[in-house]
Amino acid sequence: AFSGFIDSNVILFVAMFIVGGALFETGMANKIGGVVTHFAKSERQLIIAIMVIVGLMSGVLSNTGTAAVLIPVVIGIAAKSGYSRSKLLMPLVFAAAMGGNLSLIGAPGNLIAQSAMQEIGKSFGFFEYTKIGLPILITGILFFALIGYKLLPDTDSVYGEQKDYSDVPKWKQWLSLIILILTLIGMIFEEKIGIKLCVVGCIGALLLVVTGVISEKQALKSIDLKTIFLFGGTLSLASALQKSGAGELLANKVISFLGDNPSPYLLTFVVFILCCVLTNFMSNTATTALMVPICLSISEAIGADPSAVLMACVIGGSCAYATPIGMPANTMVIGAGGYTFKDYAKSGIPLIIVSTIVSMILLPILYPFFP
Repeated sequence: AFSGFIDSNVILFVAMFIVGGALFETGMANKIGGVVTHFAKSERQLIIAIMVIVGLMSGVLSNTGTAAVLIPVVIGIAAKSGYSRSKLLMPLVFAAAMGGNLSLIGAPGNLIAQSAMQEIGKSFGFFEYTKIGLPILITGILFFALIGYKLLPDTDSVYGEQKDYSDVPKWKQWLSLIILILTLIGMIFEEKIGIKLCVVGCIGALLLVVTGVISEKQALKSIDLKTIFLFGGTLSLASALQKSGAGELLANKVISFLGDNPSPYLLTFVVFILCCVLTNFMSNTATTALMVPICLSISEAIGADPSAVLMACVIGGSCAYATPIGMPANTMVIGAGGYTFKDYAKSGIPLIIVSTIVSMILLPILYPFFP
């Protein structure tokens, strides 16, 4: 029940809260904010710019890592521009989730499906998921640009008041940015250097304290404990669903309703929706891990091409927009954005519907069941 608190993502959160905190404490986030708001003239333009940058970055980076690095920057932008941060942070984390489907390494679930494919002697190409992931990202951005931004909550930001950073030495400001960038580079080359994301984050956090950019007190103050406890606690909920077999029971029950010879289109739809529902309460990695073997055995039983079902499973499993516990990045912004459970549902469910429509049009065309 408590193993969630030593999960590598929880450790990554703590580290990145400190790395992000240094950017605020020194006033560097405000500086960057000034540069960005100089180019984006309206709130809508700002949302589009943030979503494009985050979406593309999380295609090759961990989406949690991308969100962790950019959240402080975006809060700085909000402070500088006077726009509400609650309008900017939710599109950021949603774009990080959508961007995870731009490549094979974008999200852990993508690799789970890949290893299942390899077991039966097939495999997905590096940009296989992009065929569905890119259209979803584009329609997601268009959705927020046209309608979605009206659904975003408008809460007064907690750190709205402008602080005076003129007495902060310039070297502290620049060093906080340099350490953030080095941390990001370390995360990009995680495989090459063989150091885990959470360890890279911790090294960055320690460097900030050791070099005196921020004090220990400031570092501790920047850790959002509510987020840590919410995430650590829901990890045990997710593993309970997995270990007790409740998740599998649910999945099998739903699929057994379809009968022995389900229509391929209906099956794709049911798998997609089931993964969408599960992923909002379990981690998307756990959802994909649970559903991939089930989907594989169904497709073998009806003689269908497994890539069609697995693709629906992975894309559905990434639609964790409707709850703050759907994915780590959602949890990370709950405190900073002042969001409630309802806020996620209000903006997230329409986005899930948009993603479902795009997927249901593209999946049968690109991945026919009986090619």
